[in-house]
Amino acid sequence: MEFLKNAWYCAGWDYQISQGKESIVARKIAGKRVVLYRKRNGEVVAMEDQCPHRQAAMSMGRKEGDALRCMYHGLKFEADGRCSEIPGAKDVPDSLCIRVYPAVEKDNWIWVWMGDPAKADPALISAGVGPGDPDYITKPSYVRVNASYLLENANLADLSHLSFTHEGTIGMGRATAQIVPTHRVLPRGIKTDYWTRNVPPPKFVRHLFEPEFRCDANFDITQTYPCTWVMHFRVFTAGTATEGESDGQLVMDSWTSQAVTPRDDRSVDYYYSWGVSRETDFPGMADMLKEGIDAAFLEDKRVLEGQQIRIDENPNFRQMGIGIADAGPARMLRVIDQLIRAERESEQPVARIA
Repeated sequence: MEFLKNAWYCAGWDYQISQGKESIVARKIAGKRVVLYRKRNGEVVAMEDQCPHRQAAMSMGRKEGDALRCMYHGLKFEADGRCSEIPGAKDVPDSLCIRVYPAVEKDNWIWVWMGDPAKADPALISAGVGPGDPDYITKPSYVRVNASYLLENANLADLSHLSFTHEGTIGMGRATAQIVPTHRVLPRGIKTDYWTRNVPPPKFVRHLFEPEFRCDANFDITQTYPCTWVMHFRVFTAGTATEGESDGQLVMDSWTSQAVTPRDDRSVDYYYSWGVSRETDFPGMADMLKEGIDAAFLEDKRVLEGQQIRIDENPNFRQMGIGIADAGPARMLRVIDQLIRAERESEQPVARIA
């Protein structure tokens, strides 16, 4: 499977890489092994996770100041990738170095640029609402899914499955299966905004309300490559408006920020959070949202892993499309394909005329 090189990939939450002596974190991002650690000033270093000598894992190494020492033969590499010491040797060749990837922290996520460092523009990093946002109480989490990141992208671009896959957790009845959302194509993704009106609340919070309670809900979603999915989710008491903003009372203002990082062509690391505004919070609310989204993503995990197995076993199977569930995925997968194709074409050598 081909991945976009010139892109920012999420390498995890900031709390997962501490200043601890043993905090050396191994990741696999878009088929490449990366090791991450913090310098003494707090900056994150992301370098190739293999010693250039005999390919030992640098993630099994030792932090020494801002450097990382390979614990196979003791070669020491500075944070810029330069080898500064070979035990038993007087000279260190200038060519002996490790690739270092640009790394940035934003919204409590750590981002690594896997392509040309000269093109690593932090402005391309998608915005999210992380645990550090002072206006929201946000709980981060993580799950690994053994399925293609393309399946994850398709799943996230289609909320019609909420009514069934997540019937017992974050689903809001059959209404979400019948909504036809409007998708606006972005340079690196899609934008989706739609309402469900006069529907029951998600089942995992239904016990907080009277049986007859109904609500309006707004889903404002931005999904970008490689897969960052950020949704502003608001819930109101059911109003009378049938178009535009609900005229009900706001009962929950929340953000869920999700980053899906392909490890390889058959697995992803999924870093996500859900946070509620301080104005609509009450004790235990943020923790309950985390419990709900954790349960829901295990439901997704089961579906996607089962789907991946069958795709691998039947690679020539002709899938049958249904418009309401496939409109968003088709647009998102088309954006991904166009980005990868454009990068591939830009890397091809220009033919010279003799």
